Amino acid sequence: MKRGEIWLADLGYTGKVRPVLILSIQPGDQDRALVTYVMRTTCTRLTNFEVPHQSRGLKPGAFDAQGIGTTDRSHFIRHLGVLENDVMEQVEKKVCAWLGLTFG
Repeated sequence: MKRGEIWLADLGYTGKVRPVLILSIQPGDQDRALVTYVMRTTCTRLTNFEVPHQSRGLKPGAFDAQGIGTTDRSHFIRHLGVLENDVMEQVEKKVCAWLGLTFG
């Protein structure tokens, strides 16, 4: 799994099976084997933290920066594709805004 990839993941009872965007880098040998993601939703609310996304094979939706999670690799079912760089940058900006992170 690589940063910027879209995977189908089983997020359990409350999260359902849904596409997610991988945010984290690959862990090193000494690190915990965890993956951080942003959920993709088709129930958009047009919030300040959503990034619209359309892709062949998926219903129109958005990556929701308020839907960040971390889990182990066993919850990821299937690779769906790779997000375009410009959309990834938008997601990164929304995640930073949601978390109150600033750089530079």
